[in-house]
Amino acid sequence: MIIGLPRQMRRREFITRIGVAAVAWPPAARAQQSDRMRRIGVLLPAIKDDFVFQARLGAFLQELERFGWTDGRNVQLEYRWGGGNPDDIRRYAAELVALAPDAILTSGSAPVAALQQATRTLPIVFATAADPVGAGFVDSLSRPAGNITGFALFEYSIGGKWLELLKEISPNVIRVAVLRDRAVAAGPGQFGAIQTAAPSFGIEVSPIGLRDPSEIERAITAFGRLPNGGLIVTASPLVQLHR
Repeated sequence: MIIGLPRQMRRREFITRIGVAAVAWPPAARAQQSDRMRRIGVLLPAIKDDFVFQARLGAFLQELERFGWTDGRNVQLEYRWGGGNPDDIRRYAAELVALAPDAILTSGSAPVAALQQATRTLPIVFATAADPVGAGFVDSLSRPAGNITGFALFEYSIGGKWLELLKEISPNVIRVAVLRDRAVAAGPGQFGAIQTAAPSFGIEVSPIGLRDPSEIERAITAFGRLPNGGLIVTASPLVQLHR
């Protein structure tokens, strides 16, 4: 079942729950864990030295230990770091599937989509994905079916709340730049929700692409030359890469 992230749940608790989901094999399988080395594929949309993802992995490994799984002793983790490059993500997804792991842990819509294309049988657990139903990763939130499950990042309707918060912070805001990635399923969806809500707040929205840092810098610099502006940064692997 896709489970939304409660407001009160801390990120560390969230990631450790993912650890449980990724290794929650049936009791009979756990009883035989010493018979052979288990293998978990890990595909992440970040660079290897990204401190945020390293912290999340630390929590994941700690939770594995708590349940009796030690990397290199009775479970082997195969890491692939895709950064924000779609070609690398697809290539690494194929590599991990070829290894036939017991399960694959991932995060973000782009890696989930790449893994879905590579396998319809290996269990896949995603830590976050925007609109998993709309993206076609699962049939429904209550009955995901297939081989993929995980945690929905948010609902698109939250875009209107972002605009409301900007107005509360600065009532004079009448222009909002929206950083979004058109290459992922969440990009158009998030921007569309924001664009739909904007007239009710008297706000004009302008999209800004996320393909490279120079593009972001030029666009924000130009946008910032006029007064009464605000900024919304939507969810995307490229946001993590270029933060």
